[in-house]
Amino acid sequence: MDDTTARERLEEMLVELDRSIGVLQGDPVAVREHSAADGGSDLTDADHARAMLTVATTQRQAITAAIRRIEEGVYGRCADCDKPVPDGRLEARPEAARCVQCQGKQERRR
Repeated sequence: MDDTTARERLEEMLVELDRSIGVLQGDPVAVREHSAADGGSDLTDADHARAMLTVATTQRQAITAAIRRIEEGVYGRCADCDKPVPDGRLEARPEAARCVQCQGKQERRR
């Protein structure tokens, strides 16, 4: 994926995440309305909102890091092994910082 297309997609994702984060931070009724949680869930609305906010904030950090990589001229290179991240992976996850192999290693370390 070329840098211009990647930046456009990442910026669109950032706008959508910022909107979602705003809803999660400011309007508990909107959180319930937009929740994909099962009605039988043990999580309270506040717990669910916090969990969603954590995921959205983490995703936002990954997107802003990807935009920085574009600006630094290293977008599309694996942060660990420096090999090219396959275009298919970047199409699916434009914020990806690692190739599939290195991402797998990273997740196993957790």
